Amino acid sequence: RALNDDMPYDRFVQWQVAGDELAPDEPLAWMATGFLGAGTFPTQLTEVEFEPARYEELDNMASTVGSAILGLSVGCARCHDHKYDPIPTRDYYRLLSTFTTAIRSHVEFDLDPEATKRAWADWEKARPALAAALAAFEKEELPARFRAWAATKPWEKPAVPWTVLEPVEMKSTGGTTFTPLPDGSLLAGGANPKNDAWTFTAKTALKGITAIRVEALADPSLKKGGPGRADNGNFALSSLKVSANGAPLKLSSPRATFQQNAANLSAASIVDDQPQTGWAVDPQFGKDHAVAFTVDLPAGATLAFEFEFAVNDKHSIGRPRLSVATSADPPLKGGTQTQAFAELLAKLQSGAPPGDDMIPSWRASDPGWQKARKSLDDHDAKKPKPKLTKVLVTTEGMKPLKHHADDRGFPHFYKETHVLLRGDVNKKQDVATPSFLQVLMDAPEQEKRWVTDAPAGSRTPRRRAALARWLTDTECGAGRIVARVIANRLWHHHFGRGIVATPNDFGLQGDPPSHPELLEWLAGELLRGGWRLKPLHKLLMTSAVYMESSDADPAKAKLDPDDRLLWRRPLRRLEGEAIRDSMLAVSGVLDRTMYGPGTLDEGMSRRSIYFFQKRSRLIPMMMLFDAPEALVSIGARPSTTIAPQALHFMNSPHVRKYAAALAKRLPAEGVVDAAYRAALGRNSTDREREAAQAFLRGQAESYRKEGKADASRADLCQVLFSMSEFVYVD
Repeated sequence: RALNDDMPYDRFVQWQVAGDELAPDEPLAWMATGFLGAGTFPTQLTEVEFEPARYEELDNMASTVGSAILGLSVGCARCHDHKYDPIPTRDYYRLLSTFTTAIRSHVEFDLDPEATKRAWADWEKARPALAAALAAFEKEELPARFRAWAATKPWEKPAVPWTVLEPVEMKSTGGTTFTPLPDGSLLAGGANPKNDAWTFTAKTALKGITAIRVEALADPSLKKGGPGRADNGNFALSSLKVSANGAPLKLSSPRATFQQNAANLSAASIVDDQPQTGWAVDPQFGKDHAVAFTVDLPAGATLAFEFEFAVNDKHSIGRPRLSVATSADPPLKGGTQTQAFAELLAKLQSGAPPGDDMIPSWRASDPGWQKARKSLDDHDAKKPKPKLTKVLVTTEGMKPLKHHADDRGFPHFYKETHVLLRGDVNKKQDVATPSFLQVLMDAPEQEKRWVTDAPAGSRTPRRRAALARWLTDTECGAGRIVARVIANRLWHHHFGRGIVATPNDFGLQGDPPSHPELLEWLAGELLRGGWRLKPLHKLLMTSAVYMESSDADPAKAKLDPDDRLLWRRPLRRLEGEAIRDSMLAVSGVLDRTMYGPGTLDEGMSRRSIYFFQKRSRLIPMMMLFDAPEALVSIGARPSTTIAPQALHFMNSPHVRKYAAALAKRLPAEGVVDAAYRAALGRNSTDREREAAQAFLRGQAESYRKEGKADASRADLCQVLFSMSEFVYVD
């Protein structure tokens, strides 16, 4: 995204090492720091490997910054002073200490906040009308409806079996919050910890309580509608204990509307005193469920409900509701009334006149109010939520990425980085303090020009921000060499070899620049253009040297056989990614969707940059065409020519699919020229046209018996994909 937007390269570099510190409100800046954590991350370690592994991580960060951004083999100074370049071991460890406490973490971001803002505005705009309709109904219609209902003497009708309890106190050990809803249920929110324990306290004046019921209700705000908070909508209630006025009640005769199995995930499992068993409801998600127990509670009391969720991670109930019954064997799915409603019936039965103060206790039972309230509740349930994307970042003060040795005390980082004798963690010298390469510091105050103390309360120590400022400081820091290195990389990209032929090594062991003044001028153009890369790309691609012919000239070749003086345009094969992308593009099947996660599916139709990098499942075509090792900085890719490359074009089902797709795009007439124009960007010559037409006739004849005459066109397209002209820039 940064390259497409032509982000200034100095900012690009700064964000790669310290985006979270320099632009904490920019998700892209945080995402850029994933660069530091993209190296090796061994997760199977013994205790004796903890510290050496951490130093390996730090070395990967420092060495990659050195080779990729500075064009210097900084890592060579790990065990001794650099043998060729002016980089002492102490400089290496002081640079290393910049990353002392930096760790990999996962953070979720809203990558399209403007869309979220628009959705929120639309939602807010529609809500007042629904709220006003409910308020108008309550003011204009509800009082008369209440008095009409009270006139029917509802206390004389059969009693509703279940009375909902309204907890007066709700606690969670894991940080869960509870929002009371009009039907007496509680919507769980806030944290969703690995394991949780709840305590609800409720008071009831009912006498002769015979049963207690716990409902787990579905809700659109829960994943898959709930009724649990797990990712699949499930829950697992491992234990329920109930006490009345401090005395424990015996819960017997457990029964449930549904249970996952009859063994260890049943209603009975709630009261079996085994924390790893409990009540669950997979696969009946998005439905209301209930479990009930028989109790003996003659008089009203203060009831305390203690829930435990320890069967599975993050498997608590999403919308619980508690109720009690006074009848014998009440039905599990029987109707409910709130405690306030039951008290209202008692008042009316005693002769109290129906007054407006009674309406809040009654209104939830009125169908008209239910309808008006449901419209508002349904709208509230659709409150826009940002679409969060989980990304890898490298930062401090956040939860570290999970490690298999966490349970054995893996520290993820150590508070100090030491200078190591010969790079041995068992031979620590003094503590290394943050600084940079002396040879690239031209400030009288040295590192103090860039290193500043973190403000009070800062989550990060701001050491990486200092590194970022030093890297891009063109006056007294490394900015000038950073500009030369990237200018050289662009030249290398377009011409196949950099002005410095060793893009990762500008030191004494690297090749000297073939045109030093040109490199200096290009770096200056980059700086004068505000560090923007696209103008430099355009400058190179519109230059006379870029437009040189690739034709050979024996006389010039004798004087300069390696073409270091650029007397001809080098003949270059495309990279593996570009070869595959070209086939996708000309065949018309390229999916131009930008950004998002990668994949290991070799048949995917997006650009090859979206292949996920997994060392144990490398993409075969990419490996055939010299795709680089993804864990280290590769200055210059090799470009090999081997027989399996040709065999790939001949036998790969993916190449055949692209060829068939291109064949379908060709017109009925002028097939050969159309195919040449699509694949090679030119018409065929007379000789090529005659040969191709003869090829088509022969293939069509051989396919006719199989009834697949059109396959001859796909054969022609596959031949064109296999030509050197398709994979070489000439």
